[in-house]
Amino acid sequence: MPFPLFHPENSAPRPLAMSRDEFTREFPEEDQYVERKSGVSGKKLQEAVVALSNSEGGIVLIGVEDSGSVLGKQLTQGVEESIHQAVASIRNPGRYGLQEVLVDDVPITVLSVERRVQGFAQTSSGRVLVRRGAMNIALFDAELFRFISERSLERFELNDAGISYAEADPELIAEVGRALDWGSDVDVRDRLEEQGLLVPGTEQLSVAGALYLLRGPEKFIAKAYVEIRRFPDAEVVDPDKRVEIKGPVNHQVAEATEQVMQELGSEVVVLGLRRHELPRLPKVVIREAVANAIAHRSYEQSGSSIRIEIRPGAVTVVSPGSLPAPVTVENIRDAQSARNPKIISLMRRFRLAEDAGRGIDIMQDSMMEELLDPPSFEDTGHSVEVTLPVRGGVTTQERAWVREVEARGEIEPMDRIVLVHAARGEELTNARVRELAHVDRFSATNALQRLRDAGFLVQRGERGGAVYELKGDLEPPAGLRLARDELKELVFASTEGGPIQNADVRSMTGLDRLDALALLSELVADGRLVRIGQRRGSRYMRSDRARI
Repeated sequence: MPFPLFHPENSAPRPLAMSRDEFTREFPEEDQYVERKSGVSGKKLQEAVVALSNSEGGIVLIGVEDSGSVLGKQLTQGVEESIHQAVASIRNPGRYGLQEVLVDDVPITVLSVERRVQGFAQTSSGRVLVRRGAMNIALFDAELFRFISERSLERFELNDAGISYAEADPELIAEVGRALDWGSDVDVRDRLEEQGLLVPGTEQLSVAGALYLLRGPEKFIAKAYVEIRRFPDAEVVDPDKRVEIKGPVNHQVAEATEQVMQELGSEVVVLGLRRHELPRLPKVVIREAVANAIAHRSYEQSGSSIRIEIRPGAVTVVSPGSLPAPVTVENIRDAQSARNPKIISLMRRFRLAEDAGRGIDIMQDSMMEELLDPPSFEDTGHSVEVTLPVRGGVTTQERAWVREVEARGEIEPMDRIVLVHAARGEELTNARVRELAHVDRFSATNALQRLRDAGFLVQRGERGGAVYELKGDLEPPAGLRLARDELKELVFASTEGGPIQNADVRSMTGLDRLDALALLSELVADGRLVRIGQRRGSRYMRSDRARI
């Protein structure tokens, strides 16, 4: 065959040309590896890609009739988009590439599909097809079960990456050795083979080996990197900043985590004489989301990198490939299945991922402990998206106040949300705590009595009629207990003695800088205050109208 079955996306395809006679000799008929299509019908193209992915791979000649007559189909942007759209609707397709070929100066489009090693492909309607001769055959019953069982045992991460061990970076090999506590007298090749980083009995790196032992694995494994995109707000389509993080995958996790933390920054809250600096997201949650995306992504699905999208309200981590069976969005906390067990195992040895089965627990529990909304998970069929909310129902000021309360005595993670609602002036009952903390009656009773005995809540009434409220000496700052209009009156009253600044508002209310600025801006818009100066030097004083 005059061109490869599969073109890695990061290598430019060579322009090819052949006469009709050469074309006929090379492709005399449809067979196990070759299918003809006159156009880019989504359904038919989808079936061909699924069947070839689940078999030995092959090519689809687009612009060629079933009889072999060359009609022509130029690889225009529209044709390329139609093909990408058809393949995107497939669940777990094999890697694929596109190339234009001239047959006596008539362009046709060649879609090459690589055999899927790990797992299997399905059409958008759920059918599993294989290639038999020139036919795409659907599997059912015992045959389908046997096929799925056989394919589920194969791991793409253990495949030969096509790279010699001699190309591995010695410093990275030593780095792996330190993570695994190798001594100085070990046979390095044997140890790498045990870890799945070398193909057994060869001098070749596996896919997992290429990801850990090469400075630039993305040169050999398409899109094997992390892309960070920052968006100024939720509605904007184009990012205002884009960064690609490359290198060994363990370096990618560490660097991506640090960059996201820097982009998010911290919220600074001043309550009385105390200054609290609260990260907008827990570092362990970001690290675990990135590590899981890298370790569990489908490296066969080479058309996409891992994406981290940063918006003011949330961080979303997108990983190519659907959830591996039997994991679903519904059972993600309880079910376990590693797509790349060698990759994730070594990631844990680098202390960049939690122990098996604990990653999702850590993410959810850490968000709850910081009084942030829980992470959400979505399986689109060709990617897994994890969204980490930056803001939720609990304000930064309330989070800071809870930290101050905790300084007086140890409390349980679930107690935090109970205290927040008590600080808002609520009279808490057993039923209300069950609703807030999603616990049973017994756990709610224990929480209320624990907080009462620690001196945080005061109980009124007995048994079923008992209600609990915040103890008086724990009264939170104005920003937590006053309504918006009351806060505005408090700030306005403070200007009687002269101009004030943002820092003054933060000190008297416990609000953060942005919320204090919003409050001052509202008073300016109301015509009650005027602003003098710019940016951090701004001062606010009563307007002439407000003095009357």
